[in-house]
Amino acid sequence: MNFDLKHRSRALTDGPERAPARAYLKGIGFDDEALAKPIIAVANTWIETMPCNFHLRALAAKVKEGIRAAGGTPMELNTIAISDGITMGTPGMRASLVSRELIADSIEIVCDAHMFDAVVAISGCDKTIPGTVMALCRLDVPSVMLYGGSILPGHFHGQRVTIQEVFEAVGARAAGRISDTELTELEDVASPGAGACGGQFTANTMAMAFEVLGISPPGFSLVPATNAHKADVALETGRLVMDVLARGQRPSDIITREALENAIAAIACSGGSTNGVLHLLAVAKETGVELSIDDFDRISERTPLLCDLKPGGEYVAPDLYQAGGVPLVLKRLTQAGLLNEGAQTVTGRTVGQHADEAAERAGQRVVRPLDDPLKPTGGLAILRGNLAPEGCVVKLAGHERLHHEGPARVFESEEDAMQAVTAGRIEAGDVLVIRNEGPAGGPGMREMLA
Repeated sequence: MNFDLKHRSRALTDGPERAPARAYLKGIGFDDEALAKPIIAVANTWIETMPCNFHLRALAAKVKEGIRAAGGTPMELNTIAISDGITMGTPGMRASLVSRELIADSIEIVCDAHMFDAVVAISGCDKTIPGTVMALCRLDVPSVMLYGGSILPGHFHGQRVTIQEVFEAVGARAAGRISDTELTELEDVASPGAGACGGQFTANTMAMAFEVLGISPPGFSLVPATNAHKADVALETGRLVMDVLARGQRPSDIITREALENAIAAIACSGGSTNGVLHLLAVAKETGVELSIDDFDRISERTPLLCDLKPGGEYVAPDLYQAGGVPLVLKRLTQAGLLNEGAQTVTGRTVGQHADEAAERAGQRVVRPLDDPLKPTGGLAILRGNLAPEGCVVKLAGHERLHHEGPARVFESEEDAMQAVTAGRIEAGDVLVIRNEGPAGGPGMREMLA
C-alpha cells in the first residue's frame, strides 16, 4: 500500500472549508501548487548566542532546497537554545537542562498543531540535539535529525587548541602559571568559527549516538560545521526526508531497544559524555522502551574503548571524520560482535549494511583496532556506594587512570566549590563533592569546567 504523502497536512489545506487557511499561507508566498504537495517542517535551533547553532539557518536553507527538489513544500520553524559553555559558572546554567524539555515541547506543539507530514530537525549543541529527537519521538511522523557539526581546532603557538585548553587555562591563570595576556591570546584563537565543541563532549556524543541509533543519516554527523560538504549533506537530508515519508517510516520503527543498545555501545566505545546516559534514558522514555542505567554498565563492560578523543584523549571530531567517521565506529562494533546489525536507519537500510560499507583512511590513529584498545572496557561505568546508593555515572575515557584515592572535600553548592578552587584551598589529589547540583537541586544539573 502506498503511503499518503499528505497524511496530515491534507486536513489543513484541502477542501473549500480550508480557504481561510490557504489565504493566510498564500499571503506569505505559498501558492496552490506548493500547498498541494506534502508539507515538511524544517525545525532548527539557530541562534546568535553561540557557535554551536550559529550556522543552522544556512543548513536549513539547503535542507529546504532538497525538500523542494524531491517534491515537498518546506516550512521552517525555530526554537530556543542555551549554551552550556557560555552560561556555566553563572545562574544562567540553571536553564540548560530545562531548555531540553522546552525545545522538545515547542517543536512538538508547532508540528502537531500545523499538521506537518514529516519533520527535519537540525540541532547543534548539548541540549538541542536530544531535545529535538525527543520531539520527533513524540510526534512519530516520518523524520530525520541533522547535526550541525563540530568546530575546527584553533592554533596557538604552533599547537592545535580547542575550548578545552581555554577551560584549563582559567585554572592555570588562577594558579599564576600564565598571565592575563596569554589567556586572552588563547581565547582569541581557540574557537575559530561555527560548530560545537570538538572533543567527545555532549554534542558530539549525542550526534554519534543518534547516527548509530538510525534517526540521523550515516556519515552525515561528523562533517565539520564549516566544511563545504556540510551543505551537500544538508541538501541530501532534504531529499532523504521525502524518501522516509514515501516509505511511511516513523521514529518508532527506528528507535527500538536494539537500536538504543547500539547507541550505548557507541558512547562506550568512543569515551562519550556521561550526559549520554541522561539523554538516552529520556529518549527511551519518550518511545516507551524499557532502559535503565544498568544497561549502560552492562554494555560498557563488554565494549572496548577504541576512540582516542578529547577530553581524555588526543584527537577531535574533525579528525574522526577524516579517519572514517561514525561508519568506522559501526564497523569496529560489528567486528567485535557488539552491534545489533539488523536495526533500521532512516536510509531504509540497516546499520549493519552501513557498517559493511565503512571506509577507513590508511594510517589513521583515531579509532584503534580491536586488538589494541585504549582500554578493554568502555568509557562509562555505573558505581554504587555510600556516596551514591542509587548509582552514579563515571567517565573512564582516553588515557585516564582507573583508580584514585584521596580526601573528600564536600561543598553545598557549585559557587562554594569554585571559591575554594580560586582561593587555592584545593590540593592535588583532593576529591571535590558538590551536593545539591542534580536535575532538581541546581536546578538544571549545572556543569562547571572552568
